[in-house]
Amino acid sequence: MGVVSPIGNTAESFAESVMAGRSGVGPITLFDASHLPTRIAAEVKWEGPMPRDRKIAFALEAARQAASGPAPKGEGGLSLGIGLELFSLEDMVAFRRPGAGLPASSRERLTFIQTPSDLAVHLLCKRFGLRRPPLTHVSACAAGTDAIGTAFRMVASGAWDWALAGGTDSMINPLGVGGFCKISATSTSNEAPQAASRPFDRDRDGFVLGEGSGMLLLESLEEARKRGAAIRAEIVGYGNSFDAFGISEPHPEGRGALQAMQRALEDARVSPDQVDCVNAHGTSTPKNDPMETAAIKRLLGGRAKEVAVCATKSMIGHLISAAGAVEAVAAIACLESGWVHPTINLDNPDPACDLDYVPQKAVQRKTRYILSNSFGFGGQNASILLKSYDAQG
Repeated sequence: MGVVSPIGNTAESFAESVMAGRSGVGPITLFDASHLPTRIAAEVKWEGPMPRDRKIAFALEAARQAASGPAPKGEGGLSLGIGLELFSLEDMVAFRRPGAGLPASSRERLTFIQTPSDLAVHLLCKRFGLRRPPLTHVSACAAGTDAIGTAFRMVASGAWDWALAGGTDSMINPLGVGGFCKISATSTSNEAPQAASRPFDRDRDGFVLGEGSGMLLLESLEEARKRGAAIRAEIVGYGNSFDAFGISEPHPEGRGALQAMQRALEDARVSPDQVDCVNAHGTSTPKNDPMETAAIKRLLGGRAKEVAVCATKSMIGHLISAAGAVEAVAAIACLESGWVHPTINLDNPDPACDLDYVPQKAVQRKTRYILSNSFGFGGQNASILLKSYDAQG
């Protein structure tokens, strides 16, 4: 697996930071946000020159890490969650100038007035020799989890021999931040940026925008063992749903969230009693957190308060289309280490949010099954069930 995130640009550095409860939130530096209500975000710290589209660069780097060993045999496919931002503002300005035409060089022509999703898929498939028709997911905040879940099914069914799967996004730009400000979705705690993302806390005032990419290399357990691959975890179930309740707010009873979680468990033939941890969607918005809490309670019943629930977004913000993929990497880090990472900034729990959210510090807890949730705009919901790898099992 590979990751580019606000708190680490390798799987190892990311896992170390997430267990330590480090925040990647700070003042926005990528553009002048001084005129906006929200002036903070979780930016990726990138060494060296940044290519013109951040989300493409992040995906290529995360995929390079995930595919760094010998490639599996057979034909692979790409399943990618990505945002649908159209064109760059600089391109649009240039195109409207009198006498404007196509750029002179072929390299610039490739990217001029092209959507990042087109280019990311093209470049990833070309670079990693992925010959199966690619699958692109644009299910908003659920896209990264949908991408992994779909790839899991393609490999499990034998349609693909192996897959690169994950998500990438960067909306830390005037349109992205300005648009979320317009609907009052983001935190305005500009004076204390590292404390601004506070899932399940009664003083939360919206999510913090983040950016990055997470990519996993998936193959069948049999083939992975046969070639001596370093197996990090197993994906055993995937469920999604669409409740269509509202564009930017969840179903108040968590109907779609519950359906996605139930379907992931049913797909894996695993009982709710076997779930050891939930990696929550945990956005830090007033409506999402109590809704997700209620859905988890309905899923787990009487043992809900015994199950650890952690929110990665408290440290990295909301990576939108990349959120579920990077959070899957965080969940795998928990499975491998025997620790559950913390939900930071949980100082004053909301009375409507009364589960064990692992506040402030990681806890040592052996987990076998972790459910990872992503609940997106428009009522698009997805969950995957991850299992710790047992070489003897």
